[in-house]
Parts: sequence; C-alpha cells; structure tokens
Amino acid sequence: MTPLLPLWGAAALFMVLVMTAAWVVQRRTLQGGWADAFWSLGLGAAGVGVALTPVDGVSPSARQWLTAALIGLWGLRLGLHIAARAARESEDARYARLRQEWGPRFQSRIFGFLMLQAGAGALLVLGILLAARNPAPGLSLQDGLAALIFMSALLGEAIADRQLTAFKADHANRGQVCDAGLWAWSRHPNYFFEWLAWCAWPVFAINIDSAWPLGWLALTGPAYIYWLLNHVSGVPLLEAHMHRSRPAAFAAYAARTSRFFPRPPRH
Repeated sequence: MTPLLPLWGAAALFMVLVMTAAWVVQRRTLQGGWADAFWSLGLGAAGVGVALTPVDGVSPSARQWLTAALIGLWGLRLGLHIAARAARESEDARYARLRQEWGPRFQSRIFGFLMLQAGAGALLVLGILLAARNPAPGLSLQDGLAALIFMSALLGEAIADRQLTAFKADHANRGQVCDAGLWAWSRHPNYFFEWLAWCAWPVFAINIDSAWPLGWLALTGPAYIYWLLNHVSGVPLLEAHMHRSRPAAFAAYAARTSRFFPRPPRH
C-alpha cells in the first residue's frame, strides 16, 4: 500500500480543489446544485487518475483500464445530468433549505459542508484505487461480475433519472409525487442504484486467493455511501422537503412505496 499512499493523497487534494471551485461557482450563481455536478465530475476524474497513473514505472493492466473506463463513464453521466438540471431549474431544494436555515452564515457553512464532501470523495476513491490495483493477473469472471453490477446500476440510475425528468416536465403532475416506473418500487431508485454501483468496487478489489488483503478495505465504499445517502445528505433532506411541500401526496406515496431497496408497491 505504501507506494499507493501518495497517489491517494493527490486524489484527496484534487477533490479539495474541485470542491473549492464548486463553492466559488455556487456563490456566483446562487445555485447550490452545481456542487453536486462538480463532485461527480471531480470524483470521476480522480478515479481515472488513481486507476491509470503509473506506479514504479509499471504500465496499466487490463483491470486498471476497465475500472478507469467505468468510473469515468459514471462521472460523466451523473455530472452532466446534474449540471443540465442545475442550469435549467431553480436551486436544489436541499441547498435552498440550508440557505434559508443558515442565513448570513450560509457561505462559510456551505464551504465547510463542501469540504466534507471532498473528504467523502477521498474515502470513496480509495475503493477505486484498491479495485484497479488488485494484483491478480488478467481479468476473471469475478471482474466480469463486478462490471455487470456496475453497468446494471448505471443503467438503472439513468432510467430513474429520465423517468423523474419526464414526470417533472408534464405540467399535469405539478404538486404530485413521481410514482412512475422505478419510482413505484422505491422512493429513491436513483440513490439505490448509486449505492449499487459502489458495491462493484469491492468485487473488483477482493482477491481471496492472493496476498491482497487490502482489497477488503474497498467494502468501506458501499458502507459509507449507504450511510451518506440514507442518513445524511440524500434521503433525509429530500424527504423533509417533500413532507413540507406536498404532505398528503407524499404520505400516501410513502405508505405504499419502499424507502430505499426496490420492492413491489403495496396496494
């Protein structure tokens, strides 16, 4: 692990710089949603960097190229989707609520909040680093399984995002809660598939048959992203906004729909 520590440290510093730039942009635009776009694109770029940067003069392996391609695709899809939303819509409800609650201290507090997001990115990029640097030779069925998990999650999240965008675009749905398609099976299918994507990195990283015990550390990624989405910055803030903005519709929706893990709706 020692030769990889400077690489991980460089990725962490890169995320600090990215989220500092995000703070500057949100201050100028008054649109906090840009921070999520910067985080996604920045983490994707950091992931590509830790996957492909040569260490000790060794050329990237097939596994390194595969993991770099996957995290790069993830970062571009999610980052550009969020950027398009930030450009055409009013401020994300989560950031708007924080702006209201924090008042004149918003800018100083949001800077600290974005630095915490930079720290989160540094922790998550560790899983990508360990996945890419698994020393097992060649690609195996385990790598194929990991790639399948990742691509399935990426597709599911893209479908959920598209369904929500289409629902919002229909003026007849104003004041309603999206319960179409995947949103009938989970109140947050985009967050579920986001978590599922991070489950792929331990599958890449863990190698029971070789001396690579560090691969088990990649389990911190899905554990952390689950905690973050379900207990900190994802589900709680969004559901609090839904309770305030459309209480009756959301209560009915919540009564029949799973909070996170997809399952058939109750009738």
